Order: sequence, then C-alpha cells, then structure tokens
Amino acid sequence: MSSNQYDVIVLGAGASGLMLAYMAAQRGRKVLVLEKANKVGKKILMSGGGKCNFTNLYVEPENYISHNPHFVISALTRYTNWDFIGLVCEHGIEYEERKHGQLFTLNGAKEILAMLLAECDKTDLVEIKTSCEVKAVTALDEQGFQVATNAGYFQAESVVVATGGLSVPTLGGSGIGYDIAKQFGHHVHATRAGLVPFTFSDQFKEVTTRLSGNAVDATLSNDLNSFTEALL
Repeated sequence: MSSNQYDVIVLGAGASGLMLAYMAAQRGRKVLVLEKANKVGKKILMSGGGKCNFTNLYVEPENYISHNPHFVISALTRYTNWDFIGLVCEHGIEYEERKHGQLFTLNGAKEILAMLLAECDKTDLVEIKTSCEVKAVTALDEQGFQVATNAGYFQAESVVVATGGLSVPTLGGSGIGYDIAKQFGHHVHATRAGLVPFTFSDQFKEVTTRLSGNAVDATLSNDLNSFTEALL
C-alpha cells in the first residue's frame, strides 16, 4: 500500500470521526483522519461548558428527531449509551449525573478527547492530519475514492464524512458534508438552526439581561409578559 493509500479516509477529527477511526483500526483498517482546523476535537473541548455532556442515562429512539427513524433504532441497538459509559469508566474518567440524566465529566472535556486519541493510538493504523482542508472528493474508475486537499492527494476504498454541521464556523463547522452528499446523489433535507439565542436590544435589553444563561422555562414565560407590555 503506497504512502497516500488507505483503507478508510475520515473527513473530520471531531468526536464521531475519532471514534470511527479507532473502531476501524480495531478491525485492521489503515485509517487517515483529515481535519481542517489546527487541532482535533475543538467542539469536544467546548461542549457542556467545558465539562462535556458525553451521554445521557436515558437514550431511546424516540428522543431523536429524524427523517429516518429506523436508522436511529438500528444505530442505538448496535452501540448503546452504556457501551460508551463503559469506555469512559475503562479510562478512569470521573463523571456526575445532572438533571434529566445528563452525564458530565468532573475534570473537563479534555479527558474525553484524550480518551478518543488514546484509543486511536492503541494501534499504528490511525494517522491524523490537521490543518488539512478537503478540496474535492472524486470516485475513481476502479474501486475507491480520491480526496484532494491542500496537503496533497489521498486514496482509499472508503471515505466517511464526519464533518459535522454548519454551527460554529470558527471551530471548523462548514457545509462541505452536505455538498459531498449532494455530489454523490444523496437527498439533503433543508437545514435549520438547532441551537439559537434570543437577541434583544433597546427597551428589551434590561429585561432580557436577567435571562442570560438561564434555561428557557417558566421564567421566560413570565418575562414574555413584560415584553408584551413593553410593546403595548
């Protein structure tokens, strides 16, 4: 196998990309992970306020909104939240349960990132390239794909797109995953923002300041009455 030839190329070194990389390596695959940012796992490090809400005690298919609910059932059957909790315990990572069964690390999200990288390092089959931006993915006449990047060309039998969504562009979020999906004939549903802030100014700023950092619950309902009164 040549130096630029791999069994699997993974686009994106976030949680999904790193996890897939080490699992593929466990099956004897030679894996290349390409990350556009200068460091891997940036979104992991900021998740959960830096403590990483890595899973939940209660994970069921009905908790997910999906155009393909059968996929969710299949995925959660093959790998459960308890499988990941077991991996966390294997690495000695301490965690706590918060409201609604949320599990957070006690000592920071960096431990989850270190765990994933340690799993990748268990074999010599995973190579990670940072500051490596994907320019194009091309299907080869023979079996496999070619990935063009700012660091050269790489080939693999399989390419996995784990680039994430459009959120937080400063941490590497982009729409390239959607573009690649469309290129190879997949239908892409219209995207919508999943986590968005309420933004107010002028006469609403003083009222909304007390909501900053709070969950949207009954408190918001009460303050919305104040917004309505201010409008009248």
